[in-house]
Amino acid sequence: MIQVTAFRWVPPFAQGSVRDLRVRWALEEAGLGYDDRLIGFEDQATPAYRARQPFGQVPAYSDGKVEMFESGAIVLWIAQNSDQLMPADDAGRAMVMTWLFAAMNSIEPCVAELATIDLFNADKDWARARRPEVEAFLRKRLGDLQTALGDLHWFANDRFSAADILMTHVLRDLRHTDIVADYPALADYVARAEGRPAFRRALADQLKPFRAAEAKNPAPVGGAA
Repeated sequence: MIQVTAFRWVPPFAQGSVRDLRVRWALEEAGLGYDDRLIGFEDQATPAYRARQPFGQVPAYSDGKVEMFESGAIVLWIAQNSDQLMPADDAGRAMVMTWLFAAMNSIEPCVAELATIDLFNADKDWARARRPEVEAFLRKRLGDLQTALGDLHWFANDRFSAADILMTHVLRDLRHTDIVADYPALADYVARAEGRPAFRRALADQLKPFRAAEAKNPAPVGGAA
């Protein structure tokens, strides 16, 4: 049985952003069942967990054949054996891999830098000074991304793929802002992806333990990776 590690609880700003969502979504699209192994923040630094995930993050993945960490690599692994996430022809597969890495390397670092400023350092002088430049560069990248999407529904040859799982997840990390709304084609793209039944199931499964934890303790303490 496939096993994916995930957190029992994270703060509200991180709910729906933790990277096990990418893997859950890929598995749902591929029609593969899995168990989620829930961990707490106290488990992150244990030798047993670090043996599976050297940085103490989630997700870690195992399927009886391989053990992996890094959500992008896991999604790519799942996609390689799924017609739903990866086309059979070499040219199509190459395009999916290209856009998958574009999401992680060309877009995500810009999004992550802005989120780090807004969510963790907004009250600091250096962050207030740095933010306009960070947002300007991010907006340039989003403009380029919207141009590349054009009239297509999906990035890799207009066919939903693993690349769209990564790209959508990255763009969702701007939910604390209105920036994506300024790029109508990208906003429609995210809404289209979030409307997929597999995404809705994956998100519901990620949120389920958070809701249970909050029902038991309305003000849990801790931090997210």
